[in-house]
Amino acid sequence: MSALRLAFAGTPDFAAQHLQAILNSQHETVAVLTQPDRRAGRGKKIAVSPVKAVAEGAALPVFQPQSLRDENAIEQIEALNIDALVVVAYGLLLPSSVLEIPRYGCLNVHGSVLPRWRGAAPIQRSIEAGDAQSGVTIMSMDAGLDTGPILEIARCDLSPRMTSGDLYRRLAELGPPALLKVLDSLPEALAGAEAQDDKKATHAPKIAKSEALIDWTQPASTLARRIRAFNPSPGCYSVLAGERVKFWQAQRSADQSSASPGTIVRANENAIFVACGESVLALDELQLAGGRAMPPAQLLKGKAELFVPGSCFEQTGS
Repeated sequence: MSALRLAFAGTPDFAAQHLQAILNSQHETVAVLTQPDRRAGRGKKIAVSPVKAVAEGAALPVFQPQSLRDENAIEQIEALNIDALVVVAYGLLLPSSVLEIPRYGCLNVHGSVLPRWRGAAPIQRSIEAGDAQSGVTIMSMDAGLDTGPILEIARCDLSPRMTSGDLYRRLAELGPPALLKVLDSLPEALAGAEAQDDKKATHAPKIAKSEALIDWTQPASTLARRIRAFNPSPGCYSVLAGERVKFWQAQRSADQSSASPGTIVRANENAIFVACGESVLALDELQLAGGRAMPPAQLLKGKAELFVPGSCFEQTGS
């Protein structure tokens, strides 16, 4: 197929990697949409999105509407005269008035094997659920939430210790080649699109901050998955002797304990072992407020008194 005339909509680094792949391809990108600049960091300085940074580096026009229901934004997209709009982790809903503009419609890169994990947090929810496999789906967008017909899927296996950060990086490798494969034969890909089976759909809701607080009455295996799912963001935590402790890596231990959930049953250079509602959780990468993430061997050198067996994590956070 001849080169396509494209626009791109996306915001984070995951999207920026897909934009860069398109820029390196035969296809022509004529404009980029990304979310408005926002204040970030301790200094609350204005920060541009990774997608905007790539676009500016390529001297591409950048549009940053607050909403795509705005008439001016719709007119700007119409004026581009594009074959397709590629959408990757954009963060704004596309109304039907926008979906219908491009000649071949709008294409979305989604971080799961659809119809599993439709929604805002597919990567985290797949880790949290203990899925054996994940992947990237390229789909043709419709008015529903990740409900459009499937054009291409690239799969990968999940290892037992994989975090959301690990999976994010793996999917960022899988996505661009899958997207380019679709773009290089778009009419044929659209003709062979496969409708999703709605009966097999699962929802991946946005991560709420309240979910990051560890509930020690849950099974150790459940907590281990959640800790990995929330690494690197927002990071699971609990409070011990007034100190907030974050957890970055954990696994279910073979230990058994009748201690109350949240009680430290033992601690050594390999892990901090904590009783749960079912079994014992071995925490092997932790972080104290103001410090950095570290293994127990390093943590115990300066804070052994905090992790004395019998000490108990609180059930409510601060």
